Amino acid sequence: MSTEANEQASSEPEYAAQTKAIGSVVYFSSVSQNTARFIANCELDKLGMNVYRLPLRRSDPAVHIHEPYVLVVPTYGGGNPKKAVPMQVKQFLNDPANRMWIRGVIASGNTNFGEAYCAAGDAISAKCHIPYLYRFELMGTPEDVQAVQRGLVKFFADLTAGKVDVPGMQEAIKANEQRALVH
Repeated sequence: MSTEANEQASSEPEYAAQTKAIGSVVYFSSVSQNTARFIANCELDKLGMNVYRLPLRRSDPAVHIHEPYVLVVPTYGGGNPKKAVPMQVKQFLNDPANRMWIRGVIASGNTNFGEAYCAAGDAISAKCHIPYLYRFELMGTPEDVQAVQRGLVKFFADLTAGKVDVPGMQEAIKANEQRALVH
C-alpha cells in the first residue's frame, strides 16, 4: 500500500495561528480541563502557533498532524509512573505519521504524586527521543504561562534555524517536501 493511501488529511486546529505559523502545539486535557485552561491562558495562536486538542472520547474524530509540534500532556496514574501517559496520548503517538512530527514535550502534574510528578513528560521524552521542555503543576501559574510562551517561541525559532537536533527531523522534513511535491 502506498504512503499516499495510508496518509490522513491534516486535522483543523482548535486555535489557528493568527500570524504566520512558526510551529504547533498538540495537547490533551481530561474532563478536569486543567490543561485546556492552561493552553487557553497561553494564547499560543496569537504567537503564531496552531493548537490542536486530542479527543477525550474514542467516538470523537482522531487528530492527524503534518507539521512540527510540541506535545503538552497531563500526568495520570496517581503516582504510578507506568500509568502516567493518558491512553489517548499513547494512541495518538502510536500513529507513526503523528509521531514523526513531535519535537518536544511539556508536562503537567500534581506534586502530590511525589517522584512521579510530571512523569508523563519523562516517559514521552525517553520513548520519542525528544527534549523535555518544561513542567508545571495542575493549571500552572501566570509565571508558567509566560515561561511557556517565551520558551515555545524560542524553541520553534531555534528549530527552524537548525539549532535543535531532534532525531528523525531531517527525515520528516524530506517526507514533508516529497508530500508537497506529490499533491
